Amino acid sequence: MDILKIVREYKSIAISAHISPDGDAIGSCISLTLYLRKVYPEKDIRLFLEPIPDCFKTIEGSEIVDSSFSGFNPEVYFLLDATPERLAGGKKLWENAKVRVNIDHHISNADGSGDINLVVPTASSTAELIFNLIDDKLIDKKIASWIYIGIIHDTGMLKYAATSPETLRICARLMEENIDTQYIVDTTFYEKTYSQNVACARIVLSSRLLFDGKVIIGQITAKEMKEYGIEKKDLDGVINQLRITTGVEVAIFMYPMNADTVKVSMRSKEKVDVSKICQTFGGGGHIRASGFYTKGQMEHVEKKILDLLALEEF
Repeated sequence: MDILKIVREYKSIAISAHISPDGDAIGSCISLTLYLRKVYPEKDIRLFLEPIPDCFKTIEGSEIVDSSFSGFNPEVYFLLDATPERLAGGKKLWENAKVRVNIDHHISNADGSGDINLVVPTASSTAELIFNLIDDKLIDKKIASWIYIGIIHDTGMLKYAATSPETLRICARLMEENIDTQYIVDTTFYEKTYSQNVACARIVLSSRLLFDGKVIIGQITAKEMKEYGIEKKDLDGVINQLRITTGVEVAIFMYPMNADTVKVSMRSKEKVDVSKICQTFGGGGHIRASGFYTKGQMEHVEKKILDLLALEEF
């Protein structure tokens, strides 16, 4: 894919990702936006994302995020790390664009969803794909920082199975731009607010082991969230804490998005393809890390998930 050739004849370009953007979505979007603005300063290039977590706002470049999704009719629309179904306010912009470009690494989007597609399920992150698409000579400290953020967040600090020798070589190249890796890692990955610690502690404390300790499930109710002043953004990282429980193959975390919608995150270690289970509910992602939103009450959604897991061999 030659992204510069794609946008060369157009003046207005939008870049976006999925709802509730995570580190990879944010990092890949900001790095691509900074790069295209650097190459084409005369073009109108805008980045639309839902409000990003506060931990990313201390990194230079985060100020270019626009959460309005309005006042713009892009000719070219780059959708990163997602399918159109997971777009928020940008759906109409995507549908009306002359050229729709989809760059992703989720196996559930293997065929791509745009007019032009680059989907590499074996890549560690969408940020890694962005690195391979841009001119190495134009990488600066800001661009490098955001690509690095995308990679470390989707690889769990370079621990997950998709981390390849090429991923590590890319990180080494990014570090040549003198990025502050310690600050990035501590601020955006490890540091948690008091509310986040309270949320994680309560969920882990009330979690349950099932299937002879091979499955762990954690939940929090709307009532508990209100009682303890916990917001949705405080729940980031809970699933990974559940995943590292000794003996667990599959971790499940559920919480209410609103009165009738449940958000579910799933992780596995070696044997279960959780993306297949999540696709059953209209979601998807990776073999070892997936999720979905669905209508219904948590107890009913839980039963359906456990019924599907009962068919697995692990």
